[in-house]
Amino acid sequence: MSLSPDFAVNGRFLTQTPTGVQRYAHNVLKALDRQLNPLHRIQLLVPPQTVNPSFNAIHMREIGKGLSGHLWEQGALPLSHGGPLLNLCNTAPAFKSQQIVCIHDANVFTAPESYGLPFRLLYRTLQPLLVKGGAQITTVSHASARQIARYLPIRQSDIVVLPNGHEHVHGWKADPAGLAPEIAAAVQSGARPYIVALGSRAPHKNLDLVIKIADALEERGIDIVIAGGDFSIFRTEVLAHRPNVRLAGRVSDDGLAYLLRQALCLVFPSFNEGFGLPIVEAMALGCPVISSGYSSMAEVCGDAALLASPFRPDQWVAQIDALRGSRTMAADLREKGLQQVRQFSWDATAAGYLDLMQRGATDAVRHPVRAPALSRVAVIVATRGRPTVASQTVRLLLETQTTKPELVIVSCVEPGDAGDLRQDARVKVVISKPGLAAQRNAALATLPEGIDIVVFFDDDFVADPGWLAAAQRIFSDESKVVALTGHVVADGIKGPGIVFEDALALLDEAPSQQISWQEPFSPYGCNMAYRAEAITGARFDERLVLYGWLEDRDFAASLAQKGGRLIKSSELRGVHMGVKSGRVSGERLGYSQIINPLYMRRKGTMTSREAVGQMMRNFYSNVSRYFWQEPFIDRRGRTKGNLLGMRDALRGRLQPEKAAALGGSRRPPSTPVEGKLS
Repeated sequence: MSLSPDFAVNGRFLTQTPTGVQRYAHNVLKALDRQLNPLHRIQLLVPPQTVNPSFNAIHMREIGKGLSGHLWEQGALPLSHGGPLLNLCNTAPAFKSQQIVCIHDANVFTAPESYGLPFRLLYRTLQPLLVKGGAQITTVSHASARQIARYLPIRQSDIVVLPNGHEHVHGWKADPAGLAPEIAAAVQSGARPYIVALGSRAPHKNLDLVIKIADALEERGIDIVIAGGDFSIFRTEVLAHRPNVRLAGRVSDDGLAYLLRQALCLVFPSFNEGFGLPIVEAMALGCPVISSGYSSMAEVCGDAALLASPFRPDQWVAQIDALRGSRTMAADLREKGLQQVRQFSWDATAAGYLDLMQRGATDAVRHPVRAPALSRVAVIVATRGRPTVASQTVRLLLETQTTKPELVIVSCVEPGDAGDLRQDARVKVVISKPGLAAQRNAALATLPEGIDIVVFFDDDFVADPGWLAAAQRIFSDESKVVALTGHVVADGIKGPGIVFEDALALLDEAPSQQISWQEPFSPYGCNMAYRAEAITGARFDERLVLYGWLEDRDFAASLAQKGGRLIKSSELRGVHMGVKSGRVSGERLGYSQIINPLYMRRKGTMTSREAVGQMMRNFYSNVSRYFWQEPFIDRRGRTKGNLLGMRDALRGRLQPEKAAALGGSRRPPSTPVEGKLS
């Protein structure tokens, strides 16, 4: 694309109610207008009767008489202008070549409850078309770029990050004139300190957290001023007994500046943000910030703000206490905030767009990206009878992961199961009664405070070096994801197994691919991770005594019932060797294939349809190969176990733990057998 008089800007945003997205467009154009050569006037195409923003080098032209909104954008805009087009507010003509589109976030996918059905359908239909149509996609943060790449058919490396800026705040006058008299009087009196929150009905903004901490703040003599939105954000009864919550309603920029300059801090508890412009605005005004650490917010805050979990009201109270109790901390945050906002400039972002328009590429300044807020990872490996295998995979994990785990727990039945890992100071060995569920629970019981992410690996799983780092990014970006599993590049479970050296080669040779994102997807036990605060107090059901992956599904389903998201992402990769030693008879596994789904249906962690489907698929697979069974799968034993399970089910005996008593004694490692841990 070359910059010429034929280049145009989609000006539909000038007809919309100003939000952060529209502010972005207006400020980018103001900065772009200052940088343009007056001889190269570009057009700002707008619907009829749009107020002229009075740029110098950007010439406004009305098109599409009688049309407005999406009809104007999808019809009049592409028909009236065939040249290159800059779109700064999430949408653009669906079928048009040579255009740049800024998609600010993936909230329509990550927080669909915040939007109406027509809005969701439009965005979920339109945005993939824009990507497939070859539009150059930009966004406002690296976190947002990662999210967009998960939900739209585009690589993160193909998305240009051009963030919000802060300079517009310097034009705010910090004037209380526009505030409600009682709000202005309370602020001017200085009788009680107050925090500022921004009003919004959107669920992903998490304003309910502010109400949850109101009583604790009232005990401390701290008020809450909610600026923005209307006075019906909360039900009357919610505010009835919270005299310290003051609704300022819609305020001007000058009024907001006045509130922030006098405030103890801005609290920003959002679950997800494309950028989080109010954070930068508060910092530029010298107001300390306490923010959620998810999605883009940790990136935007850097080390210039205090972070807290949007799920933990107690953390917000603790941070407010710390800030109020230390003048040094407050002064330090103000100074760091003023330094942090220098990384976010409208002029730099406009220069990036100018590069894209002129050359189709940009050397935009890259601001430092802070490590994910959820950084403390514990890895749990349950093993029995395979010390050599466990030692190989655990040592590889410790030596190659780009994110080092805070703790690795190896859960064994006997000390010898851990092999030479017992002498490794980086490994904690836990002794448990036998059974995968029991061994995992024993490890969970020893987790220290402060762990953010709990990862479960099979002892024969070889993880890609970036596995833990990818899990950190996903949990940090996606606040509602409680469990995830990765892509298994190769799985030896259905064959003779994969030796360690071959597993390393397979992982190294696996081609890179565009991110795939499946949801919902029940975690697969050979490699799965959980948000620690989501599984507090939760335990694997020890009545599910054998490994058949259903105990994983049972555990995850209990989290999904509480509203948590379960996903599978190709960002996490590994090889499951499927080692055959240390396994148990197919009869035991076959019994579990029937009884476990029925047991889970009774618990409510599997539907009737899912349970029947699971049982029938297993039974058909075993019976159809009864006489032509694979060398490493005991189909006859499984079939016998299936029939025993059906018999007990018909008698009303749903006792999954009975599987452990079937199939005789443990076989020697050379014998083809099934399952994982007895």
